[in-house]
Amino acid sequence: MPTIDALSGHLNDYLDLEQIRDVRRAYFYAEQAHDGQRRKSGEPYVTHPLAVSSILAGMHMDHQSLMAAMLHDVIEDTEIDYEAIEAQFGESVADIVDGVSKLTHLEFETKAEAQAENFQKMVLAMAEDIRVILVKLADRLHNMRTLGAMPPVKQRRIARETLDIYAPVAARLGMRDLQVELEDLAFQSFYPMRAKYIRRAVVKARGQRKDIITSIEDSIRQRLSQEKLPGIVTGREKHLYSIYNKMKAQKKAFSEIMDVFAFRIVTESVDDCYRVLGAVHNLYKPVHGRFKDYIAIPKANGYQSLHTELFGARDITIEVQIRTKEMDAVASQGIAEHSHYKVYGDSDSAIGSYNRARKWVQGLLEMQKYAGDSMEFIEHVKKDLFPDEVYVFTPQGKILELPRGATPVDFAYAVHTDVGNSCVSCRINRRLAPLSEPLESGQTVEVITTPSAQPNMAWLNFVVSGKARSSIRHFLKNQQRHESVELGRRLLNQFLANYNITVEHIDAVKLAELLRDGSFDELDDLLEDIGMGNRMAYVVARKLKPDDEPADSLTKGQKPIAVQGTEGLVIQYARCCRPIPGDKIIGHISSGRGLVIHRIDCRNIGYLRDDPEKCIFLEWSDAMDEEFTVLLQVSVTSQRGVIANLATTISESGANILKIDMSEKEGQLARVDLEIAVTDRVHLAATIKKVRSLRTVNKVTRL
Repeated sequence: MPTIDALSGHLNDYLDLEQIRDVRRAYFYAEQAHDGQRRKSGEPYVTHPLAVSSILAGMHMDHQSLMAAMLHDVIEDTEIDYEAIEAQFGESVADIVDGVSKLTHLEFETKAEAQAENFQKMVLAMAEDIRVILVKLADRLHNMRTLGAMPPVKQRRIARETLDIYAPVAARLGMRDLQVELEDLAFQSFYPMRAKYIRRAVVKARGQRKDIITSIEDSIRQRLSQEKLPGIVTGREKHLYSIYNKMKAQKKAFSEIMDVFAFRIVTESVDDCYRVLGAVHNLYKPVHGRFKDYIAIPKANGYQSLHTELFGARDITIEVQIRTKEMDAVASQGIAEHSHYKVYGDSDSAIGSYNRARKWVQGLLEMQKYAGDSMEFIEHVKKDLFPDEVYVFTPQGKILELPRGATPVDFAYAVHTDVGNSCVSCRINRRLAPLSEPLESGQTVEVITTPSAQPNMAWLNFVVSGKARSSIRHFLKNQQRHESVELGRRLLNQFLANYNITVEHIDAVKLAELLRDGSFDELDDLLEDIGMGNRMAYVVARKLKPDDEPADSLTKGQKPIAVQGTEGLVIQYARCCRPIPGDKIIGHISSGRGLVIHRIDCRNIGYLRDDPEKCIFLEWSDAMDEEFTVLLQVSVTSQRGVIANLATTISESGANILKIDMSEKEGQLARVDLEIAVTDRVHLAATIKKVRSLRTVNKVTRL
């Protein structure tokens, strides 16, 4: 069991006496605060914060982090508050303790909601001080080490949460040592039998592989000695959870994964790294396409190393990682290594890792601002937590890291939200490419924007980054609200016109009462509800009518509303009759969908046509520049080239063919179903006239 004296002795390596005294003072304060409290294992509660501080001391964290670790449960589990800690230990320590304390469980309807809400709070706390997450991760690590005292159901829940959230966060912050231990402990708690069998197989394989590993290590050391290159060579053993994941993801047997021998070479400088790479490539043949340079282009979490795969004797594969001592420390500790340069001097890798972590947290904050709720937020974030990165270049040569499968739209949003919102097309390596094309490492991407452009809902089908998804959804939500408010205003004005008033002239007292009854904060909220079809405009108009107007004024002749065709999110065109400009139209208010437009002779709207409460009479605006879909059925004489003739004729008429389908023949006749896009009824008539003029066409019908 750790003691404060043992911890103090360890702290002598890198903290001064005054700082160690502060850490000891925080320990005795916590001991007194937790007096009488015990853990599930029966130990005094103070052993937990002491163990958490010891974990952080192993990472050489600063004295304020260690003090906060000592006190991290004081606010939550005792009578002591923030002000008392601030008075005793200062604002920085109190803020870290408060940040960690806020990451406690609340009551939610589902475990998923609780997990999502906790993660959202974690991001906000990280934004204030990145050390909050380091204390929380150390807290979780000690809890995982002592998980055996918990009931099995709770063990599984905590293990699942660790695999879903805490281990990926540790990975994203570059803290590999902590990530590996969290994953293995959680794996053993969540899948005890699988972990047991894999561990047994690893121990067995270790004995069989020992001679091969020693032989390869000696060969590499001798070659480095011949080349007079400094380097410490060690064999790397894969941890249990990574073996399990590879077996599951790559559908490989245990023996196939263990046939790969992994080594790490730690050298002095970046120049030495590349020279060592040349030496091992001379020793063993490299595998084509399996070299990665994470020194020139670090991973998103600041990780730097050279990775290469080699062919060894007896058909074995050798994986080699080459890095400097500084890079090795950052690879193990991630942003925790940032504390080193504050004590020992500048460290480019540590500062780079820290800055990338800050940038990631700022990106999370932006996503959190746009997300509708914590569940939507965590859905966006999960893509970014453990990305398999693609590295692409801007035209100016700047490198951007994106998740595997990212598209030019993801790239545009990574550059800036405004660039994403206004992009219309792109060039990949100077050639025009679709916005949905997956990007590959090394490509140069140029995004073409226009001020009038806006995000397309279809983009959500192919974007993969959390930032892109949250930004697109945020824009569409705002756009839908704006369109719903405008439609609601037009619908309400149509019925208020029967009482000779408009929305601007509503009695303020009646409006305030209606807003209060409907739990609306403002008029726009009410108009949005009307526009979305959740509230009938005629009912609202009746409640807001002047007192001297009779209720049946609503049945007076109504002026039709003009459809402009730009209200894409709240006005929809019925697929049953597919109206186009020039058709007589009628609107049906559908709850949650807004206004659905039908042709006035559509059979599906027949039973509602004479109900003024359900249907709105509409007319087309003069300024329509959209294309509308129409279905045509064409009866043709079956002969060679008939489809080509139809397609050419329709294209010449200025219509676009969206779909063409030829059904079974009946004798000499065949039926062709066409889906075409036209601007209005006149354009359709001209297209049908041209099609009818073909000798092979017998009949054309609009469906």
